[in-house]
Amino acid sequence: MTLYWGALIAAITSSLIGQVLLKMGAEAVQGVSFISQMLRWQTMLGLCFYGSGAMLYIAALRRIPMSVALPCTAASYVVIAAIGWYFFGETLGTQKIAAIALIAAGVVLLAAA
Repeated sequence: MTLYWGALIAAITSSLIGQVLLKMGAEAVQGVSFISQMLRWQTMLGLCFYGSGAMLYIAALRRIPMSVALPCTAASYVVIAAIGWYFFGETLGTQKIAAIALIAAGVVLLAAA
């Protein structure tokens, strides 16, 4: 695995962590102002992870074609759906599961190309 593929995997992971932290920040306190919600530690840390994910993604784009790198980030949709279901009680109906399976199949096909 090259350094650039490592950067892409780290970018995806960082963005996933950012998503979870943003969700935690959004759900932690209801009925507060937008500014208060933005200043919660979960929200701030989530934004930092998103920012680092963007920087790592830019590094990966130095050697990985954009037509490959961007679709590979779709793997995060599969993982985040599972996290949402397991940790946040979000529903996964038949249609969502089918869509997630198609995304996963597309990522696998693309990675093999």
